[in-house]
Formats: sequence, C-alpha cells, structure tokens
Amino acid sequence: MVRTESTMLPLGTKAPDFTLPNTEGQPVSLSDYCDARALLVIFMCNHCPYVKHVADELKKLADDYADKGVGVVGISSNDAENYPDDSHAAMAQEKSDRGYQFAYLYDEDQSVAQAYHAACTPDFYLFDANQQLVYRGQLDSSRPNSGIPVTGEDLRAAIDSVLAGETVPTAQRPSLGCNIKWKAGNEPQYFNPQGAS
Repeated sequence: MVRTESTMLPLGTKAPDFTLPNTEGQPVSLSDYCDARALLVIFMCNHCPYVKHVADELKKLADDYADKGVGVVGISSNDAENYPDDSHAAMAQEKSDRGYQFAYLYDEDQSVAQAYHAACTPDFYLFDANQQLVYRGQLDSSRPNSGIPVTGEDLRAAIDSVLAGETVPTAQRPSLGCNIKWKAGNEPQYFNPQGAS
C-alpha cells in the first residue's frame, strides 16, 4: 500500500453526479439525497487498515446523524480483480458484519472516484443542503498505531456546523490512508502518493 493524502478538492465544488449499485445490486444516485440537510460521501474499502481503524466510528457517526437529515454514502472504487477482498460480494459481507446502515456502493469503473478526485481510503467529502462541498479532510487525527483515540471530532464538528447553519471553518487537514487501487491505465493525473507505508 502507499500512504496517500486527500487531494483537497476546492471548497464550493458541486457534488459530482453518480448512479452506482449498492450491495444488493440496486442503483443509488446523488439525486436520492436531494432533500438531505447534508451529505457525506466516503471513499472506503474493506481491506485497508486505515478504514478498519475507523470503521466503528463510521458506523457510529452515520447512526448518530441518521435522524438529523444527514445522508451518508460509502463508495468502494478499488480494483476488485487484483484486490478480491474489495469485491462487490465482499462489500455486502462487510456491510453486514459492520452493521452499516448507510448505502455502500461499488464504483467498478472508478469514474466516480475520478470525478471526486478521490485518492485514498478513507477519503471524506461533506456537502451542504445545496450539495456544495463544505468539508474535505480527515475524520480526526487518529491513525493506526498512533495511540490517539478515534473520535471523529473534525468531521463531526463540520457536520454540526452545517446543521446549525454556520460556516464550516476552511482550515481543514487532509485525510490520510491507503491509495485507491487503480486499474491499469486508470490512475488519474491528480494522484500524488506521499510514499510507501
């Protein structure tokens, strides 16, 4: 794996459209969240140690905000042929095992990851009610083996600001994780790994 930071897509970017199959094979689209007070899009996968490190908090965060009008979508864009732990079938098992209540979608051709300039897992994008980007960056400062508790404090603070009608502070720290496992020829120009981990 390669340690990779978020690309930090410009704030104010309109959420790129998507229609992707969920773990049950049903299509889920950006338009399904047009009435959400906020939308959190998470690029994630099953096998990445950075995602595993925060998985319990991802479930808790999504559950905590579910009745507050916050939509949450997980998207896996990894090359499942070379990383079978991230296959569509394995995603369904992961969703069940973790108890995720949010939609977990499969970006097989990786076009949605490219549209969002996603680079790592996990990579977080928070959009307001107008589906404009207000936060992109880390869940919190915890990393595997860092000894720092996983609290979700950075992302939770951003969500709370949106729900309160306040401006999300623009001082945001990038997420850090494993690089998205691009298919041969799909690696985007914006991908800029920070070095082997």
